[in-house]
Amino acid sequence: MAQHNLIRVAVPVPLRQLFDYLPVAGPLPEPGCRCEIDFGNRRLTGMVWEVVPPGDSDHDPRKLRPLRQVIDDQPVLDSDLRELCQRAAQYYQHPIGEVLQTALPVLLRQNAPAERQGELVWRLTARGRFADPAQLARAPRQQQALVTLAEHPRGLSRPMLTSLGLTSPPLRALEKKGWAELVQEQPAELTDRTANPLAEPHLAATPEQDAAIRAINASQHFAPFLLDGVTGSGKTEVYLQAMAHQLTAGRQVLVLVPEIGLTPQTIRRFRTRFSVPVTVLHSGLSDRERLKAWCDARDGQARIVLGTRSAIFTPLRHPGLIIVDEAHDNSFKQQDGFRYSARDLAVWRAQLLDIPVVLGTATPALETLQQAESGRYRALRLTHRAGEAKPPVIQLEDCRGLPADTPLSARSLDALGTTLKANRQALVFINRRGYAPMLLCQDCDWQSECDRCDAHMTWHRAVRELRCHHCDHRRPVPARCPQCGSQHLRDMGAGTEKLESLLRKQFPDTRLIRIDRDTTRRKGSLDASLEEIQRGGAALLVGTQMLAKGHHFSELDLAVMLDADAGFMSADFRGPEQAAQLILQVAGRTGREDRTGRLLIQTRQPDNPLLQLLCQGNYHRFAEQLLSERRQTGLPPFGFLALVRAESLQPQPALTLLQEASETLPLDSGLQLLGPIPAPMERRQGRYRSQLLLLAPTRGILHRHLPALLDALYAHPLSRKCRWHLDVDPTDLL
Repeated sequence: MAQHNLIRVAVPVPLRQLFDYLPVAGPLPEPGCRCEIDFGNRRLTGMVWEVVPPGDSDHDPRKLRPLRQVIDDQPVLDSDLRELCQRAAQYYQHPIGEVLQTALPVLLRQNAPAERQGELVWRLTARGRFADPAQLARAPRQQQALVTLAEHPRGLSRPMLTSLGLTSPPLRALEKKGWAELVQEQPAELTDRTANPLAEPHLAATPEQDAAIRAINASQHFAPFLLDGVTGSGKTEVYLQAMAHQLTAGRQVLVLVPEIGLTPQTIRRFRTRFSVPVTVLHSGLSDRERLKAWCDARDGQARIVLGTRSAIFTPLRHPGLIIVDEAHDNSFKQQDGFRYSARDLAVWRAQLLDIPVVLGTATPALETLQQAESGRYRALRLTHRAGEAKPPVIQLEDCRGLPADTPLSARSLDALGTTLKANRQALVFINRRGYAPMLLCQDCDWQSECDRCDAHMTWHRAVRELRCHHCDHRRPVPARCPQCGSQHLRDMGAGTEKLESLLRKQFPDTRLIRIDRDTTRRKGSLDASLEEIQRGGAALLVGTQMLAKGHHFSELDLAVMLDADAGFMSADFRGPEQAAQLILQVAGRTGREDRTGRLLIQTRQPDNPLLQLLCQGNYHRFAEQLLSERRQTGLPPFGFLALVRAESLQPQPALTLLQEASETLPLDSGLQLLGPIPAPMERRQGRYRSQLLLLAPTRGILHRHLPALLDALYAHPLSRKCRWHLDVDPTDLL
């Protein structure tokens, strides 16, 4: 009986192995093609990983199942993406089948054809093309829609419209006038890769910018760059001119940003500067829109690909450059499932593609700084703000005597009033939404605690309910204390909702714009708020970290920051680093033009030496201090961490699972075991959490022991009663 080659398949299940199947009739499938398989009593979509001789299998071929069908004629994942996924699966110790699922759009996981699907687009009619925008002077949104559609004669899809800040009502109004129509998209023609990509000329570069641009453009092969520029120093202009170099050569550029909220302003910059197709990839798209964008990038139709974390897995036909903006941001680290760092994967992918990669930030992560200091990354410094802009002034406001129920000091209120009288804008920043972090009974000290988490429930006054920000458990606000029946309930602390209420009373005639997750839930609401800020004139902004990342507010002179002390008192060793990054990012939103910006930090620790150091505005001196402490303790970047967290319905099973699994590890290998102990927030979403930290002086020592630990966890009887996961290079220990 003739023996046939076997198909080794990556299956989307939580098992760290490949599975052998018999081929179906016809040509053998290529690696990277999807296939339909029987797995147990389920029918799943796997990916052909390799074709092997029957002698390479550990199983009797006569007992193997055949593939049900091969879905693709050509691989949906090319060789560099498969290699990236394999490396990531090995490094993060995650099942390869689940890694590949992360790399594919949802529709491709569901057997949809790997080709562009036609979609509805808005475009101008013949009448609309000759319409005069001046006729719409009293309808500015319709006017903006008319002008934007005129700039895109082939039409704009819903995600493109959203990225450009356009909503449905003005488009429907143009439709009633007979000026716009919703039609089926026509197949796009491939753009001429040799045409001039510039739609407008570059800005004049400063000497520092010019040196950075020349260094990036001179790279013909893999080269990792750290573009380390103070806020407002013109990092975006460096990106744009480096992108132009690649686009002129007919290549594609992949740009990663940490948040969806940054994509509208970024895509506007790209569309203003370049005349090439731009594709957007983020979680706000529908499954069909995401597949179309993925196919545009794969086919080379999209010359610029802009996306959030998962866009690192986008296929590129003509890769030329990868850019990671705000590279320090924790949003680049996936916090559930396949826990990868898109920042690190960007460097790996650039290495596989043999192209340059640029990590841009004003406040580099300490790991990135250490890579630059060791020579692995090339540091490009931008030490001065662009144009006439001056660095912001950072001042500490001693709030030790401030009553607990008074969120803003008199000095802060005076500074806000002065700024508004000058017809300028001011920001009140607090990284906490809701009205108040908790309710307290003044008679019996009852507190509004979550029934499912070791956390207080936040009072959201507008919707009259208490919410847990960890498990989203909600309940009505009690009229009386549930414990003693007292009516003496008071709110403790402040969130964005309370600050908005207080500031409306203090400055009743001033425009007030609040931006947090509660006010931006509706599609387009964030874009509308940012547009309102850009209108200029006196305005008070109240917001969370959504406002701290990458935004350019030309008339913002002052920022007041509340609750800045929390990060410096965090149980997580990264707390001070992340607090400093946030402080300097907030300060960097001010004084972006020719006026000096100012940040007032309200603190109850004015003598904190780290805060004093930050007031000098020199992040590098601050980072040197933290790096010195990390070197002494062997913490990252001078040590390497992995976190194993287990959770169970009762406290003991998870703790026992980690304890007994950790006892299988050797103690004389340089590996330190910290724990297992209850997690800092022990109870979350109704489960008790325990954690074990592994710390090693080298990456090799750490990774040598992880497989044995995982084997012990899988084999332990309690693993069936507990949920557990491994996080390599964790960024959140709480």
